[in-house]
Amino acid sequence: MALHAAFEGLVKAGKIAANPITGQVAAVSCGLFEGTAVLDLDYPEDSKAQADANFVLTGAGGIVEVQGTAEDTPFSEGQFLELLELAKKGIGELAALQRKAISPSSIGKPA
Repeated sequence: MALHAAFEGLVKAGKIAANPITGQVAAVSCGLFEGTAVLDLDYPEDSKAQADANFVLTGAGGIVEVQGTAEDTPFSEGQFLELLELAKKGIGELAALQRKAISPSSIGKPA
């Protein structure tokens, strides 16, 4: 959001022709707490989680980065997929809030 605002300022000042941002990106943390996939764990949940994972995804669903750690015992592929689906849901909500906060006409226009 801050980078978008900075580029918009440069456009308004005539320093660049168009905002070069072509899409959205957001990050969330998920984890397995008491056997359940949880989005955005708070400190008590995070400190006792069986697994912790961070996801950085684009607004279009592309994967930028995934980092996950089993804290005690390994977690399954099925549990990982649960975390991924939860991350996609959370990032979808963040992307919607981003779009609401900025002019959609300025996203995706090449410089």
